[in-house]
Amino acid sequence: MRRPLIAAVVASAAVASPAQAMPVAHVAAKKVTSAGVGQVKLGMTFAELREKRLVGKLRPGCPLAENTRAARLRSPLRGTVNFTQSSPRRVTDIAVRKGAKARGVGIGDRIRDVRDAFRRVRVDRSTEDVFRLTLVRIPKKGPGDRMQFSVPLDTKRIDLIAVPFVAFCE
Repeated sequence: MRRPLIAAVVASAAVASPAQAMPVAHVAAKKVTSAGVGQVKLGMTFAELREKRLVGKLRPGCPLAENTRAARLRSPLRGTVNFTQSSPRRVTDIAVRKGAKARGVGIGDRIRDVRDAFRRVRVDRSTEDVFRLTLVRIPKKGPGDRMQFSVPLDTKRIDLIAVPFVAFCE
């Protein structure tokens, strides 16, 4: 008699509280705009970002360039932030590899998804021979590109979203 009663209690507890049995929901993706990613904006200083706990420690940037500095984005974002060489160091560009979307387009999507989400899109294939990737540029109203998506030729899926440009280590 005890076994059926225990089984009934366990079953009713599972039905009564399905939220406890479900895994923790993931954090919503941060928004990518031409101004920045989430709370990380172009032109902010390293001190401002560090105070808000948005980036990690300042570290050397590209090894081929002199006096460059970069910092890793903190969770839930993954990526890097590059800074100016002068003091105070300000954000020049942001590269995101996880945790952000631009108008619903995120990491793992295809070029056609970018074309569906944005009115004007420029596909730049000039980097295919050297870097083995295609750049998809989203121009702002003015003369310069304000957002780019990196699409490797082997996967044909977005692996990086950058504001305002993808920084190649020259």
